[in-house]
Amino acid sequence: MKNGFGIFLAAFIALGVSWCGFVLAPVMQLGTAKQAAVLNSSDIYPLQRTGDASLGLQVYRANGCAACHTEQVRQDGAACEVVLTSTGKNPAGVSNLVSTLKLTGLTRDEADAVAGKITAAGGNVETHIVPVGGDIARGWGWRQTVAADFLYDYPVQIGSLRAGPDLSNIGVRDPDLNWQLVHLYAPQALVKNSAMPPFRFLFEVRKIGDAPSPEALQFPKDFVPPAGCEVVPTPEAKQLAAYLSSLRADAPLYEAPFTPVMTKP
Repeated sequence: MKNGFGIFLAAFIALGVSWCGFVLAPVMQLGTAKQAAVLNSSDIYPLQRTGDASLGLQVYRANGCAACHTEQVRQDGAACEVVLTSTGKNPAGVSNLVSTLKLTGLTRDEADAVAGKITAAGGNVETHIVPVGGDIARGWGWRQTVAADFLYDYPVQIGSLRAGPDLSNIGVRDPDLNWQLVHLYAPQALVKNSAMPPFRFLFEVRKIGDAPSPEALQFPKDFVPPAGCEVVPTPEAKQLAAYLSSLRADAPLYEAPFTPVMTKP
């Protein structure tokens, strides 16, 4: 009993320090987080998810999708690349010079030096920031995941196991809703040898009425439903597909910069 107060005080301090580290500090850091500005743009990020996508997060959670998928792209670092935009009035000289230079995987100082040589020869260049890392090389994202990506998500479903690919950018990789729905109903119809279990309880297989439903799924020929039947998603399936399609961590931010690749129309 003589040491009771000391034990109580030590336990109180230990719990208090833990609470400050695990609760108070994150709230102070992120509790007042707001939408971030997109680099070199007047846009803000992220935008609030639509109603179906917000409800789909709860379907995602209820079906334990985070047990097999992450939503966190890892990045090892960033490099610079020099992109030739014009050979100017000296096409042959600039082209010959460029063929002798290393243009990718550069530090900023190296990129500046290469850009200076090409500019001096009469060419025009741009210097791009390129994130690097295993997840990015796999095509799972364009940059590392940051706190702003989850501003409107509750609960946050970061996940810890990758039995399947990371989904941070699945809405960019596979934006088609029918693809998402068919993948949920019959994963192997779209991804050969997929280990993902089918979520057929989220769909209704029914006889075709006077006319096929406009919501009926379109399957590859080896996975079509029995003759005279169609597969129609339930509201929960459509919400889950809407959530997956909304996962688009594709904005360059101050804490996660990169140079988007502009494709010609």
